[in-house]
Amino acid sequence: MAEEDDNHAEAWLRLKPVEPLPSQCCGSGCSPCVFDLYHRDLERWERAQARNDRSLLSGKQPPESQGCSTKLSPETFLAFHISTMEKVTKDTYLVRFTLPENSKLGLLPGQHLILRGIVDGLEIQRAYTPISPVTAEGYFDILIKCYQTGLMSRYVESWRTGDTAFWRGPFGSFLYEPKKYGELLMLAAGTGLAPMVPILQSITDNEDDETFVTLVGCFKTFEGIYLKTFFQEQARFWNVRTFFVLSQEVSLEQLPWSYRDKTCFGRLGQELVDELVACCRRKPFTLVCGSAAFTEDIARCLLSAGLTKDSYFLF
Repeated sequence: MAEEDDNHAEAWLRLKPVEPLPSQCCGSGCSPCVFDLYHRDLERWERAQARNDRSLLSGKQPPESQGCSTKLSPETFLAFHISTMEKVTKDTYLVRFTLPENSKLGLLPGQHLILRGIVDGLEIQRAYTPISPVTAEGYFDILIKCYQTGLMSRYVESWRTGDTAFWRGPFGSFLYEPKKYGELLMLAAGTGLAPMVPILQSITDNEDDETFVTLVGCFKTFEGIYLKTFFQEQARFWNVRTFFVLSQEVSLEQLPWSYRDKTCFGRLGQELVDELVACCRRKPFTLVCGSAAFTEDIARCLLSAGLTKDSYFLF
């Protein structure tokens, strides 16, 4: 009898959800977070165990779906095949994922997804924002910067065309509404441009949306600027202006003529933020995306420039 009880208890322990490792949280404030899902499943397990009823576990979602589908879920990882992988700078890749039957991904402009990777047996999760238009059919594009010591970077650099990657989502609390703002001031560093791209494209694709846009991209060098052709095309619209801040360039003469009047050197700091806010054509709402240090510094600069906390959003 005692042996039966032990076997019974052991069987329930095998069904108990495993608490995620810190590396499995992307740190982006997603809801539900991987820890939210764990606590939900743990509550189900405890209730089922107390009632000795395994049918109460049936509400659990599978950890991932092997078949390619476009029905995104914040809780379930879905499989998407890599169709192309282009190295756009020495450390950044533009990766295209295939959607079945020319379907759409279903994100709103600026929303992001969570990528799941496994390196040396360790599961990791990171947030990335698709840069493809929300109207894109049959594919979505992700811009990913890799770091020498990054675990997710090792996983991404192992990808080859035809491989499968697992995503869940969408996430993101900023939902762009056409014509809601007089002007959007977009301040981005590096791949922080990602959420700005679909928002900007949604504005210029909509003839009825006359929102002004001032986009400022911060990079180390001119060669390191992402998506040059895209931003040149966007800057041709009457309501769009683009500027660049380069921290490791020193001579305008080294830049193409078309960039000399819209590029400055150094870092985006208080003086330049003051100037950008002052030159906005309408009252701006500011979007900020970059490293944690960048967003913190820019938020401080915006407050000093006279903006209130409800007049900017930090991705």
